[in-house]
Amino acid sequence: MSITTSMDECQDQLQHRESKPIQYYLVQVKDTWTRNNRKTLKNKNERLSSAEIHECTEEKGTTWTVVSPIVFTYQVTETPNLLDPSNDALLTGHIRDPHQLQILQNNPRPLKRFVVMDETVFKLYGSQVTDYFESRNVLHRILALPTTEENKSMEMVIMILNEVHKFGIDRRTEPIIAIGGGVCLDIVGLAASLYRRRTPYIRVPTTLLSYIDASVGAKTGVNFANCKNKLGAYIPPAAALLDRSFLQTLPRRQISNGLAEMLKMALMKHRGLFELLEKHGQYLLDSRFQSSPGDSTPVAAITTKVAILTMLEELAPNLWEDNLDRLVDFGHLISPELEMKVLPALLHGEAVNVDMAFMVYVAHERGLLTEDEKLRIVNCMLALELPVWHRDFTLALVQRALGERLKHSGGLTRMPLPTGLGCAEIFNDTDDDTLCHAYERWCDELGSGLI
Repeated sequence: MSITTSMDECQDQLQHRESKPIQYYLVQVKDTWTRNNRKTLKNKNERLSSAEIHECTEEKGTTWTVVSPIVFTYQVTETPNLLDPSNDALLTGHIRDPHQLQILQNNPRPLKRFVVMDETVFKLYGSQVTDYFESRNVLHRILALPTTEENKSMEMVIMILNEVHKFGIDRRTEPIIAIGGGVCLDIVGLAASLYRRRTPYIRVPTTLLSYIDASVGAKTGVNFANCKNKLGAYIPPAAALLDRSFLQTLPRRQISNGLAEMLKMALMKHRGLFELLEKHGQYLLDSRFQSSPGDSTPVAAITTKVAILTMLEELAPNLWEDNLDRLVDFGHLISPELEMKVLPALLHGEAVNVDMAFMVYVAHERGLLTEDEKLRIVNCMLALELPVWHRDFTLALVQRALGERLKHSGGLTRMPLPTGLGCAEIFNDTDDDTLCHAYERWCDELGSGLI
């Protein structure tokens, strides 16, 4: 076919194209993708993409709309004894395709793993991680960093990326591993999402808060312009590996800190979980979520599973937060402002709980909670050794935070409030008078220690 003929055909197509949209499917034959008006394949060697191209020609020109579904699949797996050399999870726990697993196992080239650990976690478990990889003949590099909220920045992300680049990894088969609390998992997740545009990563949470919250979602991020998680991406891990034995070395305050996020899910979605925390909260604090052989009721296992499952129920259908009405935002409307203002005085879960305590008073002021329900929630919080009031949680802070909320939530406050124990709704009509009256009573009762 001559160039002239090809040009003529193209001109003819442009001149006779209808203005109504045309939907094209994409079919690959050998190594070439081609548009197809039909979804059917001619032979078994052809491959149909889930992507489509919609074309619309009008007088002003042509518009092509690309529809390209992206599916993320990731696993959240309980795996006791994660650092036992006989446990393959750190090496293959992210692989779901048996064929890929076989290729990896038959590859004569030694495995490589780049690991970022919180420096406190490294002091406790660094030698075990080293022994694990050495016993499996894995080439590894462990980078221990002070992954605290104050250091949660792009500078630390760049530091990690420089070390990853020096070490050298295959971005498809050698995931970066993050071992630490939520800050560590957030920072490493963002670094992995930037390296070669997306490198898989594995999350290993070592705090209760990260175990039930940061490890199971898709969000990564760092603080920027004195704002919490202002920079970030929605890139889930290839796998989150959960081992409750890490929790046994946590300070008691860190257990309490994680219980705040667990209580959040209980108040929003699961009365049974609330009642378990109400009844067994002291035991969970004392035992640091470690089960004993004689336990008639494995409370630690039940509460963590319910918290994770309820969290996944809310996250899975809204992983990119396209829907801004999110029950998991309970306790997170004012707390980011409070947390950044008083760093490092309050841990994340503590700031969240102060926010939740105030919102419980807002719910009571609106008639959504009875006095008895309000008192049960507050007393549960206190029994979990969580703060329920803070002097820097001022009415001005509340109004400023809700003003920011309006800017970034489509002009609505989208305020999750409990409507009972274990049930909740989103509200957009909480007026200033209600907030002020709730704030005054909250300060009178909890600021003065009357409850």
